[in-house]
Amino acid sequence: MPAPKPTDPKATPAKPERKAWKKKTPVEIVMEQGEKLKIEISEMEEQLKTKRKQLQKFEEARKLFESA
Repeated sequence: MPAPKPTDPKATPAKPERKAWKKKTPVEIVMEQGEKLKIEISEMEEQLKTKRKQLQKFEEARKLFESA
């Protein structure tokens, strides 16, 4: 069984410094939230398009089964 290695606090990698916090104005906050919502809506629209295509394929398959 190998002997446990002593932990050296100097050997641990240093954490990168964080950016200084910059206070945002209410206008900046509202504009940022609006942009986030636009992005979220466009992503949901893409998901909806794919689901509609999938539904259309299932409807076509249902029609084939009903006609048989």
